[in-house]
Amino acid sequence: MKLKYISGGICAPTGFTAGATHCGVRPNKKKNDLAIILSDRNADCVSAGLYTTNRVKAAPVQLDMETGRSGHCRAICVNSGIANACAPHGMERALEMQQAAAEALGIPADEVLVGSTGIIGKELNIHRIREGIDVVAHNLEHTEDASNEAAHAILTTDTFKKELACRFQVGGRTVTLGGISKGSGMVHPNMGTTLTYLTTDLAITSTMLRQVLKEVCDVTFNRVSIDGEMSTNDSLIILANGLADNEIIDRECRDLDLFREALLDICTRFARMIAKDGEGAKHLVTCTVQGASTEEEAVALAKSVIQSTLTKTAVFANDANWGRIMVAMGYSNIPFNPEHVRIDFISESGEITVCRNGVGVDIDEEYASEILGEDEIEIRITIDNGNASATCWGCDITYDYIKLNGNYRK
Repeated sequence: MKLKYISGGICAPTGFTAGATHCGVRPNKKKNDLAIILSDRNADCVSAGLYTTNRVKAAPVQLDMETGRSGHCRAICVNSGIANACAPHGMERALEMQQAAAEALGIPADEVLVGSTGIIGKELNIHRIREGIDVVAHNLEHTEDASNEAAHAILTTDTFKKELACRFQVGGRTVTLGGISKGSGMVHPNMGTTLTYLTTDLAITSTMLRQVLKEVCDVTFNRVSIDGEMSTNDSLIILANGLADNEIIDRECRDLDLFREALLDICTRFARMIAKDGEGAKHLVTCTVQGASTEEEAVALAKSVIQSTLTKTAVFANDANWGRIMVAMGYSNIPFNPEHVRIDFISESGEITVCRNGVGVDIDEEYASEILGEDEIEIRITIDNGNASATCWGCDITYDYIKLNGNYRK
């Protein structure tokens, strides 16, 4: 399939507008802290969402899980700075935020999803949220700048915005898919994701939309781990308004496969961005396991490696200490023969085998360090259990991770 990446983010698809402002939830007046995304009121917009599996869920997540059951939401209102999790009057504030957005946008409250990210335990200042909503709702635009402003509004400890859009053909119609995302810390597999909001003008039923979203999430966002911490607010939401005017997708078919392929590509890119932007990180670490009995076993082994603190510190130091990888594989609870393991380090600087048949090989340590010194590196592990493979993404851990999280509330 021919997939073309374009500018415009969440505003690239037909019929979507966005806007953002600094409403005062965050003290830094130079940073936006409130954003709204809206689909054309005349379009039959459907929605789907996936959320954190943490038992402790923020009020906005709880509300969205209920509101989103209909599969017919057309707006998202989200703030950064305060998570509205384990906070005084949490659900009350989430409902007030939803109602305020609905009134300002002129749509029913049950068509509005809300989101929050930031400090846990503090009450959300609903008065500032209301004021911000009124400002943004009257200044929504279908422009690149509007998506850019919204993309910045959801960031917390992120060091760069995460915004993408692409176009592809479905049934002879041009379909556009866009999105914004945030994620840097408290990122761990088996959740919805961090905050990621996607928009598309594809015509599709909410049932098929959710099915494909879940499939793609499982092999992208759910294969990222930054620090082993799972947030209370993680949300992955997609809105589809049908304005591409393709024949509506209501079953498994070629058109659904095309959309699945596009969604997989854009979510993989977002997942890699999140891993690369791990708090304080210097390296994006891709771990691929091949030769496993099943894909699930390959995922478990790869996750164990990218979550290993000792492996992360070795990568930080550009140290080819492959023994830590073997250790992490060993406690993954996945059966394999250590005597049949091969480990390679790969980057733009080259490729080197550091372990063959479960035993270390003589290597040029300086060359290995050079390979590990690149911004993006791959750890490729080969076992002999079968033909399945899987890839997960993570990062190294640095002194800055401690500094950032030690001073998060200051």
